[in-house]
Amino acid sequence: MIRSARCEEAFLNISIPPLVLLAMVAAGCSTATGPTPASAPAAPARAAQTEKSLPKGTLDPREAQARVHLEVGRAAIARGDMAAATILLREALRWEPELVEARESLARALYGMGDLDAALDELRGLLRQRPDAVQARLTLATVLMARQDWSSARTELEAVLRQQPDLVQAHYNLGAVLYAMRDLNGAIHAYRRGLTHSPNHPDVRYNLALLLTVAHRGAEATPEFLVAAQAGHARAQYFAGMAYARGFGVDRDLSLAITWWSRAAERDVGEAQTVLRDLRQTALGRSGRTPTEHQAAEQAFRDHRLALWNEFPELARAGADDTVGAALLRQGRGREAVRMLIREASAFSEPAQGLLESLYDHGVQGQLPAHDPRILEYFKTAADEGLVRPRITLARFYAAGLGVPKDMARAIDLLKATPHEDAQRLLQELSAAGEAVPVPTRP
Repeated sequence: MIRSARCEEAFLNISIPPLVLLAMVAAGCSTATGPTPASAPAAPARAAQTEKSLPKGTLDPREAQARVHLEVGRAAIARGDMAAATILLREALRWEPELVEARESLARALYGMGDLDAALDELRGLLRQRPDAVQARLTLATVLMARQDWSSARTELEAVLRQQPDLVQAHYNLGAVLYAMRDLNGAIHAYRRGLTHSPNHPDVRYNLALLLTVAHRGAEATPEFLVAAQAGHARAQYFAGMAYARGFGVDRDLSLAITWWSRAAERDVGEAQTVLRDLRQTALGRSGRTPTEHQAAEQAFRDHRLALWNEFPELARAGADDTVGAALLRQGRGREAVRMLIREASAFSEPAQGLLESLYDHGVQGQLPAHDPRILEYFKTAADEGLVRPRITLARFYAAGLGVPKDMARAIDLLKATPHEDAQRLLQELSAAGEAVPVPTRP
């Protein structure tokens, strides 16, 4: 996937340099670093245990030994233990030097350890032996991309696609290579060809949208972002929000922008979290924006809270102050309820904030334990943004040591910085009570 932030900035009308170096495209190869070689000698023992489980007489004994080591070596790659994998796979090749899968897997393990030269040697040797080994050639292209040998990588990927035209990963990698070679139209074409074979591939759609943006073809880019966003691609969800916020290829709709940003923020997309924080400050009248912008932000959050009901058509709303999270809780769907309550509270729902506080204090028997870390994180974030009720609530948590280490000094600091009568009342109670905190939970 193209992960360059500078490529993405084009969507925000920021110029980018003519060549953006791409992040590595893994092509299914793990880049995890395994443990040090000192931990690896136990691996052959695991292979011996696996050998006992194989049916007798099904393979030539040497090939059977090789495949035992291959199986355990692949398992080591899957868990990121590349050092053990190399030992196991070399042992597999000692038993059966012609075992193509073992040599290709060994190259992947070497690649995962960062030994690109050794990986190249293994792959080139294998391809001299078996020029039709498609997966090995795809892995070779990946290693060449890691070396930024774009021309050689392109040659290998084109050879792969001549053998297997429907291999989406090869189209995907070729798009990245062509972009690195400044062939923007070629890269776009490669991604489009990949989508003909896998129309629902979110990463391909997302990269295609980025390149269409770079090519100043925004009208084509936005639908691709939206498809990827609907398929669950977190960064595409952020850009879908930007499209609705700015009216890029769609009608401007700040409420829908909040919806997409909220989904991206739940997936830890920092830019989405930042833009939502800034919009909340606008809605609170704290960002120096115009009264019109302030009112628009307030209305957008109200509309967003109402729109959340559309995501759960099976829920019945019990009154104007009811929340989606409360309705889910009534159905025994506690984990979903917390997620939606946090989203509603982040959109200024006071009923949702109150219910989150109660859930944090007491939990729900059979559904949720008390002191849910997701709820605590919400109150920390909201308090950092200066929201009054979350600051008071968080101060109470610290004063009483509810799910956090007891920290009276932090509680007092939060309250002193909160110009609200409830904060000052709690501060007086803490000062009078010393270590004791006889503060009842809000209903």
